[in-house]
Amino acid sequence: MVKPFILQVVGFQNSGKTSMILKLIESFTNMGLKTATIKHHGHGGKPLAPEHKDSTKHLSAGAAASIVEGDGALILQAERSSFSLEDQIKLLEFINPDVILIEGYKQAKYPKLVIVRDQNDLSMLDQVSNCLAVVYWHNKLKNALLDVPCYSIHDETLIKKCTEWLRDWQNFLGNNVEENC
Repeated sequence: MVKPFILQVVGFQNSGKTSMILKLIESFTNMGLKTATIKHHGHGGKPLAPEHKDSTKHLSAGAAASIVEGDGALILQAERSSFSLEDQIKLLEFINPDVILIEGYKQAKYPKLVIVRDQNDLSMLDQVSNCLAVVYWHNKLKNALLDVPCYSIHDETLIKKCTEWLRDWQNFLGNNVEENC
């Protein structure tokens, strides 16, 4: 199994993370790549599960996990005290994606696009590692970001740059196949 290219998109609430992820998914899909995503539910509490569905009833009765499959679609619900990001990545690797996009998990080690909406968001750059690029909303923020490649949220060049990073990753893997098996 070849390891997927993993890229994180981080930013504070309402910064445009989901919109950026959607653009990346569309671009990678158009390249013929299988993309999987992980989203951190950072709003507190458990993500909502569909009520009155059998899978939810199974979990309520004590099942650790429930899978619903139909017509090629699979939905997994599981209950545990926590699922680490690494656990979630391992689960997705079973599907053998070319790319895993992670929305959130600011403290994780993977390469990141950091989205900053305003001056207050700049503090995040001191809290994250492995920043590939900063995506800014206002041109005045670009002046404060001299050490990192910067792209406007409206600049499609960033999506092209992400595809270059992906190709570089694939080339690296192609040249180092024995190390990655």
